Amino acid sequence: MNDAAALPAIDTAEPHWQRLHPATLALSIVQLGPRTLNFIPALAAIGIAGKWTYVAPALLLFLLVSLVFAWLHWLRFHFAVGADEIIIESGVLSRQHRTIPFDRIQDVGIEQGLIARALGIAKVGLETGAGGGKENDATLDAIGLDAAEALRATIRAHRSAPATVAASDASAPDEDRLLFAMGPRRLLIAGLFNFSLAALAIVGAAMQFFDGLLPFDFNIFNPVDWIDLAERYGLDSWLLAHRWVAGLGAAISLLFIGFASGIATMAFANWNFRLTREPRALRRTRGLTTRTDVAVPVKRVQAAILVTGWLRQRFGWHELRLQSLASDGEKEKDHQIIPFGRLAEIDPVLGEVAIDRPAPGSPWSHSHRIIALGGLIGAACAAIGGSLAVFLGQPIGWIAVVAAVLIAAFALIGTRFHQWIDTGDMVAIRSGFWRPRTTLLPHASVQSVDLKTDFILRPLGLATLVFGVPGGSALGAHEIPAIPLGTAKDLRARILAAGTRA
Repeated sequence: MNDAAALPAIDTAEPHWQRLHPATLALSIVQLGPRTLNFIPALAAIGIAGKWTYVAPALLLFLLVSLVFAWLHWLRFHFAVGADEIIIESGVLSRQHRTIPFDRIQDVGIEQGLIARALGIAKVGLETGAGGGKENDATLDAIGLDAAEALRATIRAHRSAPATVAASDASAPDEDRLLFAMGPRRLLIAGLFNFSLAALAIVGAAMQFFDGLLPFDFNIFNPVDWIDLAERYGLDSWLLAHRWVAGLGAAISLLFIGFASGIATMAFANWNFRLTREPRALRRTRGLTTRTDVAVPVKRVQAAILVTGWLRQRFGWHELRLQSLASDGEKEKDHQIIPFGRLAEIDPVLGEVAIDRPAPGSPWSHSHRIIALGGLIGAACAAIGGSLAVFLGQPIGWIAVVAAVLIAAFALIGTRFHQWIDTGDMVAIRSGFWRPRTTLLPHASVQSVDLKTDFILRPLGLATLVFGVPGGSALGAHEIPAIPLGTAKDLRARILAAGTRA
């Protein structure tokens, strides 16, 4: 029996079993393409052995077995939605029976790829927040989109029932409110600031590698091709133009590819971005080809991270991430709540999770300049190596000498951007010159504070504080380096005396 348009709660002794949408089989066929790549070495081995006549039958057999197992998996996968729990039975050779109470489900994520959107289905992820990682969560690979939204509404209604709402939630809003959205104009501006050097490397490498296969004999990264183009149209008569047209054309090409890739990346990831406030969570929906719908429970937010860039900051643009006990997938450990916004748009969102930025004009403290020592040692090594190369008659050694000067300069300048401030119930930490980053860390979110010294810091009376915060990037990912030992001890005592975050 296929999933219906809605999933009513069932309160009977016998579960009302349902199967995944039949389109799951269509998705399995699409997934056979990438899986077939793993079978190519075996086919190559058959061909090398001289058994070419067996290659096609072996490939067909592999595809047939894969389809049979996909069908058996679909046939043996059942789920039932009860009054206060969801039951899942799965497995072909070994059966697994799993019961997940609604109270244990922290989030219901809905994701739609391009094919899934065309078929009207969605992948539903049930995050339980149990230890052990993703294996303790559950996934319904493909059910109808209406059924997925009804399931999420059922779980949300159960968790928001008056009998289960704590007194501290009495002030939570009853209706969803739009907090932030990104339209095409904002995406275009964000893409321009998202200039991608990685795309340049990929395109350049691809053009060099496939140069002989291209239908045209022109490489935008080759200055010689630009010179030939100038001569073809008579620009060689312009002496200056003939010399500079190659560099100018290559530079324009590089800029075009970098900006175009940045715009495309931003558009695909954040198309129709919407952030709404629900009674218990912040819900984020975004994506052009793959549409994701993720909720961040407000009570599970541990810290806020503001990220910007050297140029982006001068135009007032920032990115807001929330470190939460509920991760945002394997690739992105922190939740990107606002990809590209101004502080006036970010502050209301911070208010929803009870985190505030330090007031303008607050006195920030600096880390000791000794933190530049690592960069200075690296610069000294580069300078010595470059000087030795020059002494041995290798002029290329001057590149290392110049690089050493730049490394030392950046190391010294970077010390000015290591700052921190304690507001009484929160620690704010700034770091980074090229990519400034500000971490807003409530005292109550910190589970451990490590005070570290070494043979360099100890004689100077300095110490480094490392904060252990659950969730997000990693435990102990935030630190204040090289501050006076007495100040570090006082700050550690105040933080550890704070209660847990409500």
